[in-house]
Amino acid sequence: MIKIIILHLTILNGIECIVKQVPSDRRIDCLPKPGVDKTKCLSHKCIWDDKHYSDTTVPACYFPPDTGYMIVQKSNSSLKLKKLENAALNPYDTDILEIEAQIKNSHSVLNVRIGVEGRYEPTVPLPRVCSTTVQHFTVEIPNESELFTLRIRRKATGQLIWDTSIGGLLFADQYIQIATFLPTDKIYGFGENVHLSLKHKFTNYTTWPMLARDQAPDPENPYRNLYGVHPFYLGLEKDNSAHGVLIWNSNPQEITTGPGPHLIYRTIGGMLDITFFPGPKPEQVIQQYLEYIGRPVLPAYFALGFQFCRYGFKNLVEVKKTIEKIQNASIPIDVAYADIDYMERYKDFTIGKENWSNFKEYADELHKNGMHLVLIFDPAIQVNYSSFDRAIRKNASFIEWENYDQVQHEIQNKYPLTKKTKIMLSVVWPDWHVAFPDFLDPEPSTADWWIEEFKLFHQMLPFDGIWIDMNEPAAFGTNEYHPFYFDDKERPAKIVPLKCPLSGAGSKYDNPPYETWNSYAYNFAEAACFSTSFFFFHLSNKTVCMSGMTNRGTQRVYDTKNLYGLAEMIITQKAQHVTTGKRGIIISRSTFVSSGHYGGHWLGDNSARWIDLRTSIIGIQEFNLFGIPYIGADICGFNGETSEELCLRWQQLGAFYPFSRNHNEKGAASQDPTRWPDVAKATREANLFRYYYLPYLYSLLFDVALHGGTVVRPVFFEFTSDPETHDLGEQFMWGSAMMIIPVYQEGVTSVSGYLPSTTWYSLRDFDYGTLAKPGRNEFRASKDELIPVFVKGGVVIPRQRPNMTTTASRNNPFELLITVGSGKSSGMLYWDDGESIVEDFKSYNYFHCLFEFVLSSDRATLYITPNHTAVGLVVPTLDVVDIIGYQYHPNLSEMWLNGIPIKIDNQKSYYDSSKNRLLIVKKNLLNIANGEKQTLSWYHQKGIL
Repeated sequence: MIKIIILHLTILNGIECIVKQVPSDRRIDCLPKPGVDKTKCLSHKCIWDDKHYSDTTVPACYFPPDTGYMIVQKSNSSLKLKKLENAALNPYDTDILEIEAQIKNSHSVLNVRIGVEGRYEPTVPLPRVCSTTVQHFTVEIPNESELFTLRIRRKATGQLIWDTSIGGLLFADQYIQIATFLPTDKIYGFGENVHLSLKHKFTNYTTWPMLARDQAPDPENPYRNLYGVHPFYLGLEKDNSAHGVLIWNSNPQEITTGPGPHLIYRTIGGMLDITFFPGPKPEQVIQQYLEYIGRPVLPAYFALGFQFCRYGFKNLVEVKKTIEKIQNASIPIDVAYADIDYMERYKDFTIGKENWSNFKEYADELHKNGMHLVLIFDPAIQVNYSSFDRAIRKNASFIEWENYDQVQHEIQNKYPLTKKTKIMLSVVWPDWHVAFPDFLDPEPSTADWWIEEFKLFHQMLPFDGIWIDMNEPAAFGTNEYHPFYFDDKERPAKIVPLKCPLSGAGSKYDNPPYETWNSYAYNFAEAACFSTSFFFFHLSNKTVCMSGMTNRGTQRVYDTKNLYGLAEMIITQKAQHVTTGKRGIIISRSTFVSSGHYGGHWLGDNSARWIDLRTSIIGIQEFNLFGIPYIGADICGFNGETSEELCLRWQQLGAFYPFSRNHNEKGAASQDPTRWPDVAKATREANLFRYYYLPYLYSLLFDVALHGGTVVRPVFFEFTSDPETHDLGEQFMWGSAMMIIPVYQEGVTSVSGYLPSTTWYSLRDFDYGTLAKPGRNEFRASKDELIPVFVKGGVVIPRQRPNMTTTASRNNPFELLITVGSGKSSGMLYWDDGESIVEDFKSYNYFHCLFEFVLSSDRATLYITPNHTAVGLVVPTLDVVDIIGYQYHPNLSEMWLNGIPIKIDNQKSYYDSSKNRLLIVKKNLLNIANGEKQTLSWYHQKGIL
């Protein structure tokens, strides 16, 4: 009898497993930490299936689909939820039994909040302005006593955007999870990571960790978290409508993409605060997103010029000689940089006495020649010199321990200024221990001290821009017994590194139950050889302790670490403005949601490899999605030795980065473009092209600062209905008009590129104005020519003849490039003094005009319409109109400006029927800034086509 009952129970259990079994492509990992086993899996009431699938990423232990919370009360947009009884257990913490969900439609933007009020949320000021469009979302929620799920649909089409019926909702103090089916596998974004393709791959399970870390990008090990955190993605639906999703959380977090297609989001703190943006065009999604988080800053005009830097300059003489070599090679250049070499033993706000003593005079010389200077500053402040002394006297706040009994007294007592404090001391570049300013200090003391330090230093060395590095924040040797710097012979002593509480009662934050793949990605190989509790790499490695306190002792690094770089950017931008009286530029290594509102970013310490060149193309597109359009990568590569060909191709590509800087590491050979004659020639040609079209690039940056959107644009943004563009990551656009197809492979003289179905013209000298065939083509790309660049038909692009600096170029007359398409041609120009601080565009002094060109069989007319006028602003005249694709013979002897006949320069003006090109030249042809709508028109010769 007993055997029968057992058999019966076994059968029932077997049936239950079959009912709950989930296909291998729709699973949610129950134990995502490395080292899963069957016993542990079943103890958490999860399902075990260790079949040997060909895909080893398929979870063997996964949640039943009924894992989650039940709706116990439902009223309007608020729901009360209760953990389901007998459901699968949270694997790494105890779920909070009762939580709430709030759903709010604000105009066209939908926000969903899940959790318990009063928990930590990022203390970052966001506009949270919600766009009003015809697009809306609807939300379907089950009835009371049913499993809580969200089905979010696009109202216009009924398309599901999110569907959490896949299950897996968990909410504990240190382990929060939500999962959803996705309507598409065309997902773009999430970062900062190295992505080998623009579109995420859903062929298997892939986890992308997000925690600001001092980690160089490595395309050969892409599944690691890098310097910044951007939990935002754009999805492209089946009908090519686009939507965006922001998960507002600053704790250590990760996402897993699965072949469902589905998405699993995990974080180990905070709330679930999820916002949906309806688009439906990709560019509209980004505009809505940036309206919500803050539109990008407008960089100074000089910041669009070519910039040169290297780590390892021995003295100021080397800097001078390198810049002179570049200038003597007739390569346009605007900005000289100094890395930490210029400092006295790597201390902020100091200048090396021996090798850098005449730096101020050199800065003055640069300014005299129309150039600019950008300096690096790290957040870490050595605790035994004047800058730290002033901080203490001004009551500045620093990252500190929660309790005095946590303090490492063996290092704290070495320094009089820290002896009786809780300030957390660590090691970075300076010789002695450092402290990290608390940029999240709610009181003004820390910001006031930081700004004052810049003001004092600017009197010593008049810089024009600020480069903030190591602000994840980065620290050396944390938790290590033999840090690398022990072997640095330049250091005067082997100072003890920071040690975080990794065991015992105080280890809750530095060794949480689930450290996320922000740690495991570094440990995976080692962990496979040991028990699952044995890990070498923790959240605090290469940084400060997660148990540290910020916000003047009221919040934890565990919650705020990802905000550190952003917080520094906000205060440093104020320092830039107060110190120089100009907007300049801020370049930050660590970024977070809304960082683009304060400055730009470079893609970090890349390597001199072809694969790094290629992935930089994807990186600059992704950061435009994240709202940081002023973006670039270290040209020629930072780490390692570059090659002549690689550097040449990278200079050709880098001329199209919005932030265009050559930079490499200490110890590597110089890679300034004059090292090789062919690289110098290619750089000269690429930079001259860039400078020629800077008015267009600046207008794009100006426009996104006003309205949001992208500058470097994925091709599918403009050609969404063409599926060939949906994963076209190796080429990109400047705005809506210009297509750039870089060379990213070694030893080639041509490059494969794709031109969507429209009219395209080449912009290269050897075939300028020639029609290019749409579709997949092999384009000529020899090393002594500009990479393939095409312009779309139907546009008007402003440009200026280039000089060796932007300062000189800005004085040249404007030209208009007009391309004939299937209808009217249109474009725009923004212009200002290039340097004034923009407090509010409503009161800012700038010029904006719209161009429209209308062509018919008998006449042509160019309309110039002012959209915003400026007072006292010098705007160059328009002297040249260059039209390509022009198929009519114009009568150049008769032209009318605002209805009045004018004469043009007949020696320089011409029509070339073999190339369908019309060039109109006249000195001071048109004052575009006179405040009036203007027309320039002419007729065609009758009977001649």
